[in-house]
Amino acid sequence: MLTRKQHELLRFIQVRLEESGISPSFEEMKEALDLKSKSGVHRLISALEERGFIRRLPNRARALEVLRQPEDATSKPAKAAAAVSAARGGNAAPSRPAAVARPANDVIEIPLHGRIAAGVPIEALEGQSSLPVPAALLGAGDHYALEVSGDSMVDAGILDGDFALVKRTTTARDGEIVVALVRGEEATLKYLRREDGMVRLDPANAAYEPQIYGPDEVEVQGKLAGLLRRYH
Repeated sequence: MLTRKQHELLRFIQVRLEESGISPSFEEMKEALDLKSKSGVHRLISALEERGFIRRLPNRARALEVLRQPEDATSKPAKAAAAVSAARGGNAAPSRPAAVARPANDVIEIPLHGRIAAGVPIEALEGQSSLPVPAALLGAGDHYALEVSGDSMVDAGILDGDFALVKRTTTARDGEIVVALVRGEEATLKYLRREDGMVRLDPANAAYEPQIYGPDEVEVQGKLAGLLRRYH
């Protein structure tokens, strides 16, 4: 059974996630519950986590996920909505049914593995750092990033210097854009096609020819999930 403050905090987090998709800050939680310090918020968060009501999402700033609500939670939404309103200094929005919500605007750090060719194959996975990526760009699964080099995929909107966000997988359907490891040495970003027992890697630029390999010469290492672009 939760204490009154634990219950209020859980509902406050839930309402904020439902409204904005972003967890409230510790300062906002402190003010909403009229606590004297953030250490009180930390204790409440830890207690809720230990009891299985929430969990902290790894590698994301100020990210909490509500896993479940107390049995009587649906009958007490007004106080949590009032707490949100008080924290904002405005009127409370109409309450909505409780639902487990995931933060949509948080940032995830994913591995950044070197450069990959959108042209002729070049070496990939040549080292590792990390790249901050908005969580909304990624779905379920394990992801990594590669910096694109070359212009063979420009007609697919993939430009030199972009960061390809890749979902790690060893399988893909025909027509999907994949990271293909060629002959165990070089990787390239291309459309995957299978034709007459061979594997064809198609560019998205008429200036380049398709690359055709035997089925044992190409290994799928992931498929394109999204792109990030920096403007200078």
